[in-house]
Amino acid sequence: MITRSRICNAAQIDLFGQACSETAGLRQISGTGGQLQFIRGAYASRGGKAFLCLASTYERGGKRASRIVARIDESNVVTTPRTDVMYVVTEYGIVNLKGKSVPERARALIALAHPEFREQLEREAREYGLLASVAY
Repeated sequence: MITRSRICNAAQIDLFGQACSETAGLRQISGTGGQLQFIRGAYASRGGKAFLCLASTYERGGKRASRIVARIDESNVVTTPRTDVMYVVTEYGIVNLKGKSVPERARALIALAHPEFREQLEREAREYGLLASVAY
């Protein structure tokens, strides 16, 4: 059996599973580096696995922000579309998004977010219709 695994980095990922690795807003931070091709190659390989790794947060100007967001920031460039993202890894765990529905993806990614941001992400996911609203 041939197994191909690829590990790539992402700067931001949204609850659909779209990953940004090239920009931080309008600022270019890297090139694609072949990320999409590596991920698609792993996806097409027998037993292949593609991992997108990111810290759950970043800090700018003394303020912590989540790298897992409800929707990609307007000015960010999507490097890897949601249909190609397999495994996502943060310091809070790992999830496999392959074959998951949008609500399943949203729940899985919220679980990988820093605990400080999970409630806000779930609220936004409900506002955007990614998760069913809970009636009490």
